[in-house]
Amino acid sequence: MEEGGGRRVVAVGAGLAGLGAAQRLRGHGSLRLLEAAARAGGRVCTRPFASGLVEMGAHWIHGPSPGNPVFRLATHYGLLGPEAAREENQQLEAGGHPPLPSITYSSSGRALNTQAVSKARDLFDALLTSTRAFRGSEEPPVPSVGQYLRAEISRRVSALGGGEEDARRLQLAILATCLKLECCISGTHSMDLVALEPFGEYVSLPGLDCTFPGGYSSLPHHMLSALPEGTVLLNKAVRTIRWRGSFREEGDETRDFPVRVECEDGDAFLADHVIITVPLGFLKEHHQHFFQPPLPERKAEAIHRLGFGTNNKIFLEFEQPFWEPQQQLLEVVWEDESPLEEPSADLEANWFKKLIGFLVLQPPEQHGHVLCGFIAGKESEYMETLSDAEVLSTMTSILRMLTGACSGPSGTVLPTPEAPTATWLLAAQGMTSTCWLSPCLTTLRIPGPCSSSSLARPPTAPSTPPPTGPCCQAGERPSDSTSSSGCPALFLSSEAGK
Repeated sequence: MEEGGGRRVVAVGAGLAGLGAAQRLRGHGSLRLLEAAARAGGRVCTRPFASGLVEMGAHWIHGPSPGNPVFRLATHYGLLGPEAAREENQQLEAGGHPPLPSITYSSSGRALNTQAVSKARDLFDALLTSTRAFRGSEEPPVPSVGQYLRAEISRRVSALGGGEEDARRLQLAILATCLKLECCISGTHSMDLVALEPFGEYVSLPGLDCTFPGGYSSLPHHMLSALPEGTVLLNKAVRTIRWRGSFREEGDETRDFPVRVECEDGDAFLADHVIITVPLGFLKEHHQHFFQPPLPERKAEAIHRLGFGTNNKIFLEFEQPFWEPQQQLLEVVWEDESPLEEPSADLEANWFKKLIGFLVLQPPEQHGHVLCGFIAGKESEYMETLSDAEVLSTMTSILRMLTGACSGPSGTVLPTPEAPTATWLLAAQGMTSTCWLSPCLTTLRIPGPCSSSSLARPPTAPSTPPPTGPCCQAGERPSDSTSSSGCPALFLSSEAGK
């Protein structure tokens, strides 16, 4: 904790937003950063698995280039590999979805023709890009991204596959897989929940996506170590934030503080300002009692209306790979699906069909032979109710079904993953904020610089989609000044984790 002649600030939550606020405020008075967990980092969480490390939360730096604050920090601390540091890599325009060498399996157990897959994917990417035309539109053609994509696919359906029925159905099945991938990227159960008008606010920075050789958690660890000793208090859960008050420290009648932060263990901290960087899910569940007095109605409404979805990862380790060395992504296409048809609501029987496929963790010398599956939405939440054994059995059956007609390297048979074989994030670890649809959403636009993060899109402030809500980048006021809404001592920075 730093002392000085400036104001006294308490920040709640030691994720990247809270740590960033602490860094920005160094030397500007006194600061305490309170974290309920036993570690800092929030949704950035690296853990040992198999012979290496896995990312339980944020995975990549998207757009690693000088305009990306996470990239700048990682470069400053020397946390990236030589490839990511190359100037050529930083200048590449990957468009937010850099292609990976992949193989696409169908549910009938065959590897799909790459040209057929590319044709459907190119169409989907073009339609997704066309949504940018509606940014700022007062009257978009339909409310949601999902509705828009279905309408555009319907207009082209007769021409898909060159008019041949089996090829047309296959194209629709591949497009359904593309839609599931976008659900993972946007952190939503359905693209019908994502508003069309603000969807184009996401800006992709140049640079080829990269990871941290020593794990993403190395970033918050370095940020934490750069702060003065005693600034961050772990295992310090906050119970209530009393603001708009007048509080004095015992024995000091000369100074009034407008904020009192009360912790579960009985400790209390007085401050001039408090910065809130807790997850949006926590605010949704607890904001009515967490803040005293309650938040202004428009901020409470924003918390209520801002969407929050679930992404989960499944890690599978194998003694030997059954995939080719050059393959980095194993995609899954269910041939009986179409984006023009409603998916089954029977989660028990069909939850695994939301799985988009498996990423091959690279390099194998660092991670071993590990696949990382991605699944989002209600199906993801249903999976959380199952045991490790049930998830493992299902994943093994899927992989054997998909590769049934395809022999692996040198004719190898698909092996059984080694234990421990399946792990996934709890819902609280795998969520992301996005601009979701809700009644009267357009009346709730609150301008201001915002940041969000997710499994697929780690915190990279300028390149992440600004959610509609009362949040601000760490250490910054929203552009609609809090003082105008009667919140002179309260800053909200929703750290929702991609």
